[in-house]
Amino acid sequence: MLARIDQRTPKNTLSQAKADLEVAKVRLMNATSQLKRGKELFEGKNISDKDYEDFQEMHASAKASQVRAQVFLENAKIALDDTTVRSPITGTVINRPIEIGNVITSPTASVGGGTLLMRMADLNKVRVRAYIDEVDIGKIMLNQEVLLKVSAFRDKKFKGVVSKIEPLGVDYQNVTIFPILIEIENKDNLLLLEMNTEVEIEILNERVKVAVPTGSLQTRESIKTLYEYLEIKEEVLNSFLEDSDNEEGFTKYIVVKSTKSGPQLTWVSIGKTDFKYTEIIDGISLNEEVYVLPTAGLIKNQEEFRNRLRSRMR
Repeated sequence: MLARIDQRTPKNTLSQAKADLEVAKVRLMNATSQLKRGKELFEGKNISDKDYEDFQEMHASAKASQVRAQVFLENAKIALDDTTVRSPITGTVINRPIEIGNVITSPTASVGGGTLLMRMADLNKVRVRAYIDEVDIGKIMLNQEVLLKVSAFRDKKFKGVVSKIEPLGVDYQNVTIFPILIEIENKDNLLLLEMNTEVEIEILNERVKVAVPTGSLQTRESIKTLYEYLEIKEEVLNSFLEDSDNEEGFTKYIVVKSTKSGPQLTWVSIGKTDFKYTEIIDGISLNEEVYVLPTAGLIKNQEEFRNRLRSRMR
């Protein structure tokens, strides 16, 4: 039992319903007896057809009254039973927005759906909602194992499984992401509601021959802002960029190799990635070194900072 609402009115209604039913039963007994006598008189031709029909109508009315009284009694029992709020599940009360003395309404009697008494949850199994970029959602599968960490237990990892992949994406900062639900066994009740989690989903577990830091991959546009930083001549850059490919930005990127003669621009074909490192299928060989360059935005900010310093020193 979770709560008990004031039972005085429902109990009074139930007592009234019981009394009304007893009265209805007595009236039906009297009406039945009168109908029997009326039938005998009618068969002996001592009363008219109209009088006999009145006896029948009186009996039918008494019978209907008993049925109504019986229904009213059943409804009164239900109303009294509803004053005791029982838990529909085995769980924990997580929120109770009402206090003793508050006026509440029934969901069956109110258009607004009634008064919320409390919220419950089964904390033996909890769910985490995570968001996956549309680029990677195709690599996520149902029942795939997931590892989670929370700030309260930094040295402990919790295991879960992907239980649902939402079919409708969500726009977040001009990027489409897809919500997924992860179920975690929580029999020790260590995980609490509204905790923030770090989710780790392994989508690739392969050895590759050649891989580079993902930050070393450049596009045609980004290298145009970085070539001066690398002290590459503009004519060398333009000559290199004359070659174009439809796969640029998808499977073909630019890396800057470190050679004895200085930085060298090279097109590479990429394969799988874990976002920290990216497989190189073609373009560079094992043991070759590449530059991991700052972003164009960082270089721009540094240049603006230097200009401000120069203006102050004048």
